[in-house]
Amino acid sequence: MELAASSMRARERAWAIAVRRDLALLDQISRATNGPFHIIHPASFADNLAAFQQALQRNNVRGHVYFGKKANKAGAWLREVARLRGSVDVASIPEFVHALANGLRGENIGVTGAAKSNELLWLAGRHGATVAIDALDELERAIVVAADPSPLRVLLRVLPPSSPNSRFGLNPADLRAALQRCASARQRLVMDGFSFHLDGYAVEPRAELASTLINHCLEARSYGFPCTAISIGGGFACSYVEEGDWHAFKERLDPTQFHAEKSFSHFYPYHQSPTGAAMLEAILQTPVEGGTLASKFIAAGLQLYLEPGRALLDGAGMTVFPVQGFKRNAEHGIVTVAGLSMSLSEQWKNSEFLPTPILVEHGPTRPRESVRAAVGGSSCMEYDVLTWRKIEFSARPRYGDLIVYPNTAGYQMDKNESEFHQLALPPKIVVTEHDGHFIWRMDQ
Repeated sequence: MELAASSMRARERAWAIAVRRDLALLDQISRATNGPFHIIHPASFADNLAAFQQALQRNNVRGHVYFGKKANKAGAWLREVARLRGSVDVASIPEFVHALANGLRGENIGVTGAAKSNELLWLAGRHGATVAIDALDELERAIVVAADPSPLRVLLRVLPPSSPNSRFGLNPADLRAALQRCASARQRLVMDGFSFHLDGYAVEPRAELASTLINHCLEARSYGFPCTAISIGGGFACSYVEEGDWHAFKERLDPTQFHAEKSFSHFYPYHQSPTGAAMLEAILQTPVEGGTLASKFIAAGLQLYLEPGRALLDGAGMTVFPVQGFKRNAEHGIVTVAGLSMSLSEQWKNSEFLPTPILVEHGPTRPRESVRAAVGGSSCMEYDVLTWRKIEFSARPRYGDLIVYPNTAGYQMDKNESEFHQLALPPKIVVTEHDGHFIWRMDQ
């Protein structure tokens, strides 16, 4: 029997509800892994990716959806990207090699990140990948590294005017210098357009800066650059909980709701609108001079690149921790689980992963008693806490139960994981549906 906490209930997809209610399946995985584990659902990822691709098609805008690989390390996502002829965004040699090993072709790989190594630039050139150039010295190294058989394809990353203190992007003076340098190095570089990334999840600033960069592309073409694309980066919103629950939480927020009266500097906006592919649709339909942003892309003959990570993983995974114990602490309890809070990355940004964890009971029926409890990890560190918020469980958690954290695939699973105490990292379990039943395997 399972009992869900009453507040901040997570939005869940049908597969996730079915899997966490399949006690035999969870028990089998739990016995095999003997510790915490992540469950991932590639079919949900594929649905998300297809929705983004369809938004481009509906608006007659050519382009590529790049999966931001840093959001989750599993290989299963990459197979879906390859199957759907998508693209992937990487920032290291291991990420690049992992993408190639899972069927991505070099021309469908984008390389971003700060101060890329010469080895990564060389690998990108050998495979025909597109590199976002972030600084003048990086551009000089790219020119030196670029060699046969073909020139290196680059986008020049622009420092957003709204974020002048960002450490990423070329300021206006450096951007002019970079264009001049690209012009003098045409045999080694193909200047294919511009890119940017904005913090936050607002539609209008992305549309406005994209519109500005379309103008930059048209101007750059007059100097002989191909300028075929603009990348608008990531920052596509997700909604983890219902709107009413999110507003009620913010209105009633008080340190007494948390163990040790913990306070936080910020929270992810757990309810937003628009989200995912609907946000891309809103960006493309934003009015700009002469029409919409989509019509401006079409008129300029430009492709649109985007790099969602979290939004492609929305609804595509969950994390499961076995309960190791429960004790009272003043007026509330502490549940201790096998595993560490490093496997729930939001806790390591002076924040909290707020969708309510779900208790899956195992063993004989127990008395129904409302219990409020925080959830701690199994390390010796006082701050190893998965959930500081006092969750209301409808029964006392006990050894052998499982606690399920819904919708953790986007950035939560492996961003900060650690083998502290020599504990093995939680494995990723791939679930797929066959003949009405779920089967599982380890991710490769």
